[in-house]
Amino acid sequence: MDHDQFIELVRERAGVPASRRLDGIALTDGEMAENLTQATLQVLSQRISGGEARDLSVQLPPGFEEALRPEHEQAEAFDLEVFINRVAERALVDFAAARAGVRAVFQTLREAVTGDEFEDVLDQLPGEYTVMLGETD
Repeated sequence: MDHDQFIELVRERAGVPASRRLDGIALTDGEMAENLTQATLQVLSQRISGGEARDLSVQLPPGFEEALRPEHEQAEAFDLEVFINRVAERALVDFAAARAGVRAVFQTLREAVTGDEFEDVLDQLPGEYTVMLGETD
């Protein structure tokens, strides 16, 4: 899977239409998907260990490595609601758009990396993240 395919899958799954960010900047639906993907990966790099973030990064297409660059080696513990709020703040979108984006990115990650790698990521997260993956709107 290449970068453009990844973003296209996120765009389709998130169902977040082209819109304005909270700062008023208009984005196409593809730009919104990129925005949500980068924000989700940045927050994920805080939530999982530095080693796991690097392991995940090497399996993703070029263009995502900066977002997954860990700030700290130790994972920061926070729940799914905080995760989504952090994505919303970074992407400058409302909570509903951030939640749809997070779910879409996680679903796409599941396909983009090996099953073992995705399980390693999920192993560092509470069960509520796995539950979110199965939800539909």
